[in-house]
Amino acid sequence: MASYLWRKYADYVYNKWERTFFWDMLEPYRRPKSFTPLVTIYVAAFYTGVIGAAITEQLYKFFYQEKYWEDHPGEAVPLMKPKFYGGPWKVLKGDVLPPNE
Repeated sequence: MASYLWRKYADYVYNKWERTFFWDMLEPYRRPKSFTPLVTIYVAAFYTGVIGAAITEQLYKFFYQEKYWEDHPGEAVPLMKPKFYGGPWKVLKGDVLPPNE
């Protein structure tokens, strides 16, 4: 039984090297790998961020603006500060918001 297993293992190892040698010869002639999965992941990540930003903005409007309007009737509601950006930024046609706390 042991000699049978060793023979099977030797055949496996020999055939594995044979296959590797064969596929290494064909490698330069293969089609290049597709970028479709990578592009799909990037597109999904982008739209996930877009949807997340839209949800965040709607929650801001729903919870903060309503309360602000009740406390300060007739005034413009301040813009929402960026959550994940702490650097300087300008608002077109408006004032720069105070720095994040």
